[in-house]
Amino acid sequence: MSGPAAPVVTPVTEHLSTSAAPTITRRGGGWRNSYVWRHRTLYLMVLPGVAYFLIFKYLPMGGLVMAFQNFSPYLGILGSPWVGFEHFVRFFTTDTFLLLLGNTVTISLLLLLFAFPIPIVLALLLNEVRTKVFQRTVQTVIYLPHFMSWVIVVSLFYVLFTTDGGSINNVIVSLGGEPIAFLTDPAWLRPMYVAQEVWKTAGWGTIVYLAAMTAVDMQLYEAAEIDGAGRWRQTWHITLPAIRPTIIVMFILSIGDFLELGFEHMFLVLNSLNREVGEIFDTYVYVTGIQNGQMSYAAAVGLFKGLVGLLLVVMANKMAKRFGEEGVY
Repeated sequence: MSGPAAPVVTPVTEHLSTSAAPTITRRGGGWRNSYVWRHRTLYLMVLPGVAYFLIFKYLPMGGLVMAFQNFSPYLGILGSPWVGFEHFVRFFTTDTFLLLLGNTVTISLLLLLFAFPIPIVLALLLNEVRTKVFQRTVQTVIYLPHFMSWVIVVSLFYVLFTTDGGSINNVIVSLGGEPIAFLTDPAWLRPMYVAQEVWKTAGWGTIVYLAAMTAVDMQLYEAAEIDGAGRWRQTWHITLPAIRPTIIVMFILSIGDFLELGFEHMFLVLNSLNREVGEIFDTYVYVTGIQNGQMSYAAAVGLFKGLVGLLLVVMANKMAKRFGEEGVY
C-alpha cells in the first residue's frame, strides 16, 4: 500500500514568471523626455531674468581689475600698467573718505529708521480694511509713485518747496512766516531725501507684506476673537509673528544696500550749497570716474562699497540664523 502523494512545490522563480506578475515599463530615453524639455516653458520664462543678471551684473565684474591698474582707454585692460592697492591707499588716506562714509551711513540709518518700517505699517493697516473697494483704491493710489522716475519725483518736490513761488512757502508766508530754503539749506537735505524715498517706495513695498499676510490661517483670528482678543492683539500676536520671516529677509536685503543709496536720486537733489552733507559714494564715483576721467580710482571706490555690502549681508544672515530665523540662504 503506497503512502500519500507528496505536495507539488512551485519554485519561486517560476511563480514570479507567471502572467500575474506586474510588468514594469521604462520610458524611452532621449532629450525629448528629459526634465528640462518637459518643463521648457518654465525655463523660457526664467531665461530673460538670467540673461539680465549675466549681462548687467556678472559680466561687468570683470572690469573690476581696473581698480588695481592705472587704466588708460587707449591701452585697454590688458595693456594698462598694474599699480596694486595704490588707489585704495589713496582713497582711505584722504579726508573725503570720512566725509563720504559719514554722509552715506547717516542717510542709510535714516532710511532704515523711517523708510523700512513704513511699508509694514501700511500693510497692517490695509489688512484691517474690510471694504474691498476702499482697500483697492488706497492701494492703487499709494502704488502710483513707484512708477514715476526720480526726475519727476524731485521736480514735484521742487515745485512744492521752492522759495520762488512754491506752494509750501506760499502757505508759510501767508501765515506770517519767512520762506524756508528747503532745497538749498544743508539742514533740510536729509529730511527731504528721506521724505521723497518714503513717498516713492512705501506703497510698492507693501505688496510683499500683504502677500505674506494672505498665508495666515483665518482660523487663528477666529480663535483669538472667541478668546476676547481685539484687533490690536490679533495683529500683535498673530499677524506680526506670521510675517516675521518676511520682515527678516527684507531687512537683510536692506542691509546689503546700506552703502548703495543710488546715484540718480541724490544727484538730482545735490547742489553747491548742500553738497557737504549730501555727497555719498555713488555720486563721488560718478564725479571722479565720468567727469574727471579717473576710472581706476572710481572702480576702487565702487569695489570697496560692494565688498562692504557683501560683508553686511553675510553678517546679518548669520545673526538671523542665530536667532532662529531662516535668513536669505
